[in-house]
Amino acid sequence: MPFCLKEVDVVPEVAHFQSVLIVPCRFCPAVSLAVRNSRPFIEFHRGHMRTRCYEELIANMQSRLEREGVKTAVFRSSFLNYAQCMWTPQKRKRLLKRASEHEAVVVMGCEGTYEIVRDMLKSAGCQVFRGMTSEGLLNVTPRIKWPLNVSLELRGVSNIHCETAE
Repeated sequence: MPFCLKEVDVVPEVAHFQSVLIVPCRFCPAVSLAVRNSRPFIEFHRGHMRTRCYEELIANMQSRLEREGVKTAVFRSSFLNYAQCMWTPQKRKRLLKRASEHEAVVVMGCEGTYEIVRDMLKSAGCQVFRGMTSEGLLNVTPRIKWPLNVSLELRGVSNIHCETAE
């Protein structure tokens, strides 16, 4: 079951940095936004495995930061490295290298993902911020709709309690 995540308006916190790297997880945040906005999770006819409403959220964050004069980049993942919590050692090494080129990193994922990235980047010399927070666990049923869209029907949200070490 994916985490039910809600975006945090992190732009005011990171707008004073010169450069920000956005590190998105491609699973739980995308599922959460697709369900919340009643939009498809995957649109195969569009030719990619990205969730449009999640991509729009990331693009909007980038745009807002760039209007503040902040240089931004997005750390992209392949299908094999879709969920941050299951990244390969090579992918983690690439993130460390890329993050060291930025002053701040915004993690778009659950608290566990935030902790993984924060611990991984302790030596990178950049600050790590949460771009999302968990609200529970999603219980969803996938539905295939024409033209090859995968939508998710919400069955419920289970409460969870997350403790993080700060």
